[in-house]
Amino acid sequence: MKRRTLISGGAAAAAATTLGTPLAALAQQTVTLKFHTFMAPMSNVWLSMHKPWMEKVEKDSGGRIKFEGYPAMQLGGTPVQLYDQARDGVVDVVWTLPGNTAGRFPRIEVFELPFMMNNAEATSKAYWEYYQTYCPDEFKETHVLALQVHGPGMFHSAHKPIKSVADLKGMKVRGPTRLVTKMLQAVGATPVGMPLPQIPDALSKGTIDACVIPWEVVPSVKVHELTKYHSEFDNSGGALYTTTFVMAMNKARYDGLAPDLKKVIDANSGLATSAWLGKTQQGNDALGRKAAVDRGNQIYQFTAAQREEFIKLSSHVDEEWVADMDKRGFKGKDLLAAAKSLIAKNGKT
Repeated sequence: MKRRTLISGGAAAAAATTLGTPLAALAQQTVTLKFHTFMAPMSNVWLSMHKPWMEKVEKDSGGRIKFEGYPAMQLGGTPVQLYDQARDGVVDVVWTLPGNTAGRFPRIEVFELPFMMNNAEATSKAYWEYYQTYCPDEFKETHVLALQVHGPGMFHSAHKPIKSVADLKGMKVRGPTRLVTKMLQAVGATPVGMPLPQIPDALSKGTIDACVIPWEVVPSVKVHELTKYHSEFDNSGGALYTTTFVMAMNKARYDGLAPDLKKVIDANSGLATSAWLGKTQQGNDALGRKAAVDRGNQIYQFTAAQREEFIKLSSHVDEEWVADMDKRGFKGKDLLAAAKSLIAKNGKT
């Protein structure tokens, strides 16, 4: 940090005026923030979530906050490095997966457990409330703006349909986070962990046979073109999985904002913003599904009995997570119960 000289209020005003920048003008200065993410510039997430959020902040600030938006890792680095880019001030705001760095943010992983979530809006609200109450230090290196999940995750396969647990045997299936890859292994697949942008190349080269992603993101990574078969669960008994996201800001950048600009950021953060992000992302699932239907791809929906088989096989993933939390000094059983309770509560509203 630069050394600062303390001067009296009167002297400060005089000094500022002498330099040609009155204090009143300082309060009206504009701030430009760099927003960085791995999502593609034509993705639904970028177009219907990130850009509208930035535009609203700019409007609410009267144009005094401006954004430079950089999708698709345009400022360099890899998706795994995004959170640290916000922490270190390389960029100002990021939207990323905490699960990109396995085990670094363990308590929020509870929302990625199999068949936990009911819908993205309710689960995003639960995620925010859980974070505030049970692990407010989980992202202590940054200033958290919003927390959300995506809509129901499902299977997309290139060469054969997945109509049962048995069909997964021997299949190399991409998973986004350590808990999702554990779930895939539990149901008989060979899990392959990789960030979203690597999926098209991996499918094209046969590095993976299938992937799990929500419908919404299918068009942005051309999965409807690279696969022929899709297998989903209905909405009655919870989703196969979801993934957690964090929108985080560099702490020093936030702390250095004028008080009224902090209020603008705060008004576009928190529970309501988290819920809006989750709702908007899941709301785009229909577009992704339509893209697959329009290509003539086959869509299979698992039966209730098949769902129960998936739940039974993957149940030990919950048990392992609870045990892991206990080893880390957290009360895993209590955290799991709290997350389920918050999801149920928000699902009723």
